[in-house]
Amino acid sequence: MPLSEEELRLLEQMERALLQEDPKFASTLRGTNLRRAAQRRAILAGVVFVVGIGLLMTGVITQLPIVSVLGFVVMLGAATFGLAALRAKLPLAHDTAPHASHGFTVFDGGRTSRVKRQKRSGTFMQRMELRWEKRRRDF
Repeated sequence: MPLSEEELRLLEQMERALLQEDPKFASTLRGTNLRRAAQRRAILAGVVFVVGIGLLMTGVITQLPIVSVLGFVVMLGAATFGLAALRAKLPLAHDTAPHASHGFTVFDGGRTSRVKRQKRSGTFMQRMELRWEKRRRDF
């Protein structure tokens, strides 16, 4: 759910107040680099994935199915962990954002790059009928 303009304004005021009241705490918050930690987790997942491939191939070569299954499970876990780490990357403060103040970035409810939707009028079926009629006219 996107934040309203009032909520964004209040959030920016709270950030400024935090910066004025406790600059050391604010600099500590600003100093955390979650993107670097996510990259480390993704690299670790890649290494573990390669180990899983090694286990899978070892199981196939030695004809031990349990080792192959273990390798597959390790690969699956590493892939899941790696994808979760890649999705957890947060944009840096210098990325384009609608509101930024003192190193903190406020995103417009997660809708920074999308155009805000217009208010819908009518029921779902009425809108579908209008779309159908428009398509028939344009065709």
